[in-house]
Amino acid sequence: MMEEDAGTSVSSRAERKALEKAKILQRESERKIFKLVARILKKAEAERSEEEAAALLRHRDTVEEICRRQVRRNVLKRKQEEVFDDADELKSKVSQLAEAVRQAQHLVVYTGAGISTAASIPDYRGPNGVWTQLQKGRAVSASDLSKAEPTLTHMCIRMLHKEKLVQHVVSQNCDGLHLRSGLPRRALSELHGNMFIEVCTSCSPAREFVRLFDVTERTSLHRHATGRRCSHCGAELRDTIVHFGERGILEQPLNWKGAAEAAKMADVILCLGSSLKVLKKYACLWCMNRPASKRPKLYIVNLQWTPKDDLATLKIHGKCDDVMSLLMEDLNIQIPVYDKAEDPIFSTATPLQPEEDDSHTRDVIAPAAGQDDGSPDTQEEAGAAAVQGGWFGRGYSKGRKKKKAA
Repeated sequence: MMEEDAGTSVSSRAERKALEKAKILQRESERKIFKLVARILKKAEAERSEEEAAALLRHRDTVEEICRRQVRRNVLKRKQEEVFDDADELKSKVSQLAEAVRQAQHLVVYTGAGISTAASIPDYRGPNGVWTQLQKGRAVSASDLSKAEPTLTHMCIRMLHKEKLVQHVVSQNCDGLHLRSGLPRRALSELHGNMFIEVCTSCSPAREFVRLFDVTERTSLHRHATGRRCSHCGAELRDTIVHFGERGILEQPLNWKGAAEAAKMADVILCLGSSLKVLKKYACLWCMNRPASKRPKLYIVNLQWTPKDDLATLKIHGKCDDVMSLLMEDLNIQIPVYDKAEDPIFSTATPLQPEEDDSHTRDVIAPAAGQDDGSPDTQEEAGAAAVQGGWFGRGYSKGRKKKKAA
């Protein structure tokens, strides 16, 4: 009986090995066929031999699969291309947008990385965006984002809110430029955090510390401790950044409650400089539970395709600063100029404790007078820090590794 069991076991092992070998040979055969068909399809029809034409007929399924893949690649390529409306079309579209702004009862603005590119902060999915460059195996240049200042678009949004034409701003950006433009805190939801704010979650309610430098130097995905401690209870401080793959739980500066309430009341939503690939996942921002006729009218300003284009009342292909400049002209509203002396970050910032002076190496935003507030002595020091951790540093690190490997 035992001999019979042993024989059966050997037989089943042999069968499994034979089956695995057959699968491997099958995969190799399919790869060879795929390569052959792909090579033939690259030739013009007139240049194909009789044998090659016969091979295409024999492997029709492979031909169809290769064609499907090519169609998908072409669609993806078109979606990544930047499209610009000509001057007349741009002006006409902005006039329609201006009328919508005038008529809106509750206008909410959704902003993405595209509104900060004029401040030399790279976007993510544009032709020169961080993820685009990394996918191509290129290094992402390091820069200190604390040196960026609010753009014309930031100042326009602040003015539109002041004129009561914009009720709320929902931003994906972590650069803090909306607050630095003078936009009131109550009118802003920073869904992915703010690089200048660290919080103590042990205090109740959570205690905020606004700094004059990027607090995320030591932080990354699932690692949010900044290395400093709460001056009130001594607990470890954490940043406010929500990385890809994380769920934002902080009340401020994320302000999800404000964003959801604004979306619920909105009759017009203006999306500026966002690919909407992340925002589209937040169902509460789009009122999709309502009939189409009762949803807010959607206006999109972006150079590339977005997943909400088909639902938009109007899609404007233009740079945010260009569009907003024309919009303010049409509305006959003067665009305020950013004045560093009036930047709210200086009046809201919490000074470091003496023992914390060496707790970071990031550049400090200097007041308009230009005095040094303890920023690193050398650019080399700041540059080194810019590629270590942080809300933008993960992209830098990946790019840097790929460059070294090359």
